[in-house]
Amino acid sequence: MKKTTSADDIREYVLITHILPARQRGDQTVSFSAAGIHNGMGLKESFPLICSAIDAAKFLEYANVLLVKREGPKHNSTVRWKFDVKR
Repeated sequence: MKKTTSADDIREYVLITHILPARQRGDQTVSFSAAGIHNGMGLKESFPLICSAIDAAKFLEYANVLLVKREGPKHNSTVRWKFDVKR
């Protein structure tokens, strides 16, 4: 049986694959898309879960980031986020 993916799994994936590498490079900001997360994690039809996980205040606290910009509809593959990682 395949393990289900939770919002916490998504937040951890984004922290490890996007936020921490950006900090290590010394970047001020990092951008990524729901489609990139979806593909990177090998998910199926999970855009609402991805968007909810990243849009949550819990993600800002967990990753210690500040949302700079969010583009796109509420739950869609085209959603893009930009976060300030220098906190």
